[in-house]
Amino acid sequence: MRAHLVTLLASGLLAGLIAAPGAFATGHRPLRALPAPLFSQAVLEPTSFAALDGWSADDPRPALAAFRRSCRVLQRGADTANPPRPMFAALRGVCAQAASLPRHPSQSRARAFFERHFRPFFISAIGEPEGFLTGYYEPEVDGSRTRSDIYATPLYARPKDLVLRAPPPDGPPANKGEAFRREGDALVPYYDRAAIEDGALKEKGLEIAWIRDPADAFFAHIQGSLRVRLPDGGVLRLNYDGHNGQRYTPIGRLLVERGLVPREKMSMDAIRAYIAEHPEEGRELMRQNRSYIFFREVRNLGPDDGAVGAQGLPLTAGRSIAVDRLLHVYGTPFYLDAELPTGADGAIEPFRRLTVAQDTGSAIIGPARADIFFGAGDEAGSIAGRIRHPGRFAILLPKALDFTRHRAPLPMPRPNIPGAE
Repeated sequence: MRAHLVTLLASGLLAGLIAAPGAFATGHRPLRALPAPLFSQAVLEPTSFAALDGWSADDPRPALAAFRRSCRVLQRGADTANPPRPMFAALRGVCAQAASLPRHPSQSRARAFFERHFRPFFISAIGEPEGFLTGYYEPEVDGSRTRSDIYATPLYARPKDLVLRAPPPDGPPANKGEAFRREGDALVPYYDRAAIEDGALKEKGLEIAWIRDPADAFFAHIQGSLRVRLPDGGVLRLNYDGHNGQRYTPIGRLLVERGLVPREKMSMDAIRAYIAEHPEEGRELMRQNRSYIFFREVRNLGPDDGAVGAQGLPLTAGRSIAVDRLLHVYGTPFYLDAELPTGADGAIEPFRRLTVAQDTGSAIIGPARADIFFGAGDEAGSIAGRIRHPGRFAILLPKALDFTRHRAPLPMPRPNIPGAE
């Protein structure tokens, strides 16, 4: 869905709407490091499945199903990164074993599969013992394929004149590249949000759908996907298909800086409430985020399928996560241990479950940084919009990897991955 290899889409709602996570308190005992070529600027501490809080209580079958879907992609070809990543080849070996499992294994057999083929390691950025979690979801709104007095806000397909340029492999750690259009023989920056809203793409046949509320369009741009309920009862599934290359500005951060919403009360619901109560100011606020994304229609998805992630697969609510694509391989299992506001009215609950990396996002940077996909609709959006919390990450590494060459991690160039715009 955030096929986001660049995506804004994928960015976590509040990671995007407020700010990037800050450093957490240190004081954790020194960590033992695996070979630096595995992960850039990360440390890993060996642990055991028995030491993972909640491991034995979690039902790993949804994560196993997501992992097996990732295997279909992993087994289709070689790693496109340069140099190839050892993790990719090792995961493919585990995939061969996953194929021999029954279609619907028992909970105990699914757990035994992961325990047999993986070793857990706590993973963190250097100097930060905990990682950072946000949430995202797939909005669902009423709309139409044609414009009307009710549905007058357009969602655009990718323009033919959009020229995307990937960032250099030794550049800053970001998934997003640049975007241009041609004026004569020159390439100039692509239109920003304000220019597009003022009609820069009007009457070019790019309107893929029309919806009621400009704020819904804005949040769909952040999430990178959308379900549009059509008047005939059908549902149009839209997914990320490019961006305008303009700077992303978190409008939640602007509301906090201007003293309009207290930081401790910031959430997606708070941002929506401000825009609804102050329509003119809200419109101008949204235009401060110059970034804009384009959509494509996704077919052959069932009603229970999640949005399509950057790996090209439907996401699984509560089990699929977006990670830093330039550090991690899609299909990698992560066990997350956090206290998150997923309960009624935002009550804090334990979130201890096995997840699978299947997506990415421009705000998802670092070895212990993840955006959790919570599904579709308003309830999923409300939960996703509350999450900006620390958590502990355990990465499950295939036992086939060489664990013998331990040394301190060193900063390394991020791999060159074709298509990471």
